Amino acid sequence: MFDVNMVRHDCNSCLFKALSCQYLEAEEFEVIRRTSVPLRFKKGETIVKQGGRSTHLVFLHHGMVKFNYEVDDGKNVILTIVTGPKLLGGANLFFRMTNIFSLVAVENCDICLIDSRVFMSQLVDQGKYLLTLFERTTEMFEASIFNFISLAYKQVNGRIADVLIYLADHVYKNDEFLLTLTRKEIAEFAACSHENVINHLSKLNKEGVISLEGKVLKILDRDKLREISKHG
Repeated sequence: MFDVNMVRHDCNSCLFKALSCQYLEAEEFEVIRRTSVPLRFKKGETIVKQGGRSTHLVFLHHGMVKFNYEVDDGKNVILTIVTGPKLLGGANLFFRMTNIFSLVAVENCDICLIDSRVFMSQLVDQGKYLLTLFERTTEMFEASIFNFISLAYKQVNGRIADVLIYLADHVYKNDEFLLTLTRKEIAEFAACSHENVINHLSKLNKEGVISLEGKVLKILDRDKLREISKHG
């Protein structure tokens, strides 16, 4: 379960505070801060449940989160994966009162739950701030859109190549990284089987496109990986 005592971020250096205080007075932000709850979620724990009532925004200070969507047949699809610091859950704030997906911790995550009603009450006359938040929270959904284009038009090898490029560029931000995602999570992200992921990673490793030693993955031939992405 989450542990309030182990949350490791400083409110004074918080990116959310820095952004908010460009538009809000200190006392206005203090109302939001006092009603926010800092929590730590361990790897694998659900932060927000699909279909549940949307009552809070989530600000991710540290860690990695996956956006899960469960389809009618019970299968799970990963829409996108993000790392902190980032404001999550903005789509629910602007569009609907129920959570349209689940947020699940891929690594230990430090977050703040921000009360939506209190938050909106401070932003009644802050159109520029609302627009800024909307722009920031919709950035992550661009990745979801491109992922579904990949799922619709590419073969499995192209989709796995897309996932590796996305992880390197937007999640781990390096061509060499410790893969904290499981093979099952990669399969859910690429909408393929667990066996597909194992076989294609092994093939890419043998062909020298990547190196894979334990959980350490390194992209060795990015041009080749892009070519697989393009034609897959």
